[in-house]
Amino acid sequence: MVEGATIIGPLVIVGGHEDKFGHPEILERIATLAHQHHPDLPLAVVTTASHHGNLSFATYHNAFRQFGLKVFPLRIDSRQQADLPYASQMLAQASGIFFTGGDQLRITSVLGGTPFHHALMESWGRGLVVAGTSAGASMMSGTMIVAGDAERTPAKNTVNMARGMGLWEDAVIDQHFSQRGRVGRLLAAVAQNPQTLGVGIDENTAVIVELNNHQLTVWGEGTVLVVDGQKTTMNNASEAQPGEPLTLTHVMVHILSRGYGLNLEQREPIRVFT
Repeated sequence: MVEGATIIGPLVIVGGHEDKFGHPEILERIATLAHQHHPDLPLAVVTTASHHGNLSFATYHNAFRQFGLKVFPLRIDSRQQADLPYASQMLAQASGIFFTGGDQLRITSVLGGTPFHHALMESWGRGLVVAGTSAGASMMSGTMIVAGDAERTPAKNTVNMARGMGLWEDAVIDQHFSQRGRVGRLLAAVAQNPQTLGVGIDENTAVIVELNNHQLTVWGEGTVLVVDGQKTTMNNASEAQPGEPLTLTHVMVHILSRGYGLNLEQREPIRVFT
């Protein structure tokens, strides 16, 4: 959370493969939030995660145009570019910022700790809407899943993690969740970081996180699995050998669909109206 902030912008964290042209309610929600923040400014689309940035931008340019929202590309493919004043200044001309999918490690390794990263945190602390899909979702947390074997039982050292961009410090996020069977790797991540909230988001599904209001709200057609390991009583993550199955007891698990959410302060499910 940004020091001295009064109106932190919402985070729209999308599980990937969101509907873009059939019934694109998630993208429409991003457009609505961006318009509410500043109706006269366009949305910045950051394609750092993708090796096909032009194609990725064109896709979202056409998708967001359905809602009358103008977009512009922020092509930042090196730390040298992220250091340029131009990249940071462009944030002041945006109603929101959207990170496309690809490789989340490209986002953090290219942008992490740069002047652009600092400008992003400052703009978000003044209400900028920050959205991302797939890799652009995973990078938002404080602890980020980089890779892991989705087909194995939860085991030590089977999930590779790195520092995320730190927008949502108290979470670890996984995407394409049910479609790629990633329950085991999210549990393994929580076992190694029990103070964080594990959040697994299905495709064409999103969570809107309002840290000012301590609230998470689910949007879209799938579900969100929340793993709360804060009150675990047995956890062998420190004693287990690499590859050895993990023991994790008294884990709280919530499965949430549209119309439901989570009070992030109390870590309790809530019914919301979307």
